[in-house]
Amino acid sequence: MLGIAALNPSYAWRPMTAGDLSSVKALADVIHPEFPETDAVFANRMALHAGGCEVLDGNDGLKGYVLSHPWQDRAPPPLDAVLEPIASPSTYYIHDLALLAETRGSGAGTAIVGLLAARARTLGLPNMTLVAVNNSVHFWQRQGFTVTDDPALGAKLLSYGDQARFMTRDLS
Repeated sequence: MLGIAALNPSYAWRPMTAGDLSSVKALADVIHPEFPETDAVFANRMALHAGGCEVLDGNDGLKGYVLSHPWQDRAPPPLDAVLEPIASPSTYYIHDLALLAETRGSGAGTAIVGLLAARARTLGLPNMTLVAVNNSVHFWQRQGFTVTDDPALGAKLLSYGDQARFMTRDLS
């Protein structure tokens, strides 16, 4: 089992609030310009599962965010989609973990993944899933995720680009 890594003291994760949404959207536009999403998506993820939405505070403002929520395994939602709650989730889905380049190597990514894994276990979910983009597969592998090769996922990954990989981390 992977533990929660020490975080550089210049940064701290905290729960996202409605007041953070415009800053989070601005970060998304800088970090993921090739994957634009509307303001409604960010508000929707907070409404869907506020416990899975965090921001990374730095000494001079927000440096990153994460959006995550219980969902259906092997059913990644298309980008820029507003979601309805589901009755029987089978995975904990990480919609987006976005960090400014200056935070890389700070331990922020590893720290939040560890926190999300603990939350997913508390919810009784057997695994965590995500779609890796922007050549992030190696980061996610270091967090215990493996690429899930399933031809049935092909159409579901189209909105994420040619390099997208569906990944799973077992929590048992």
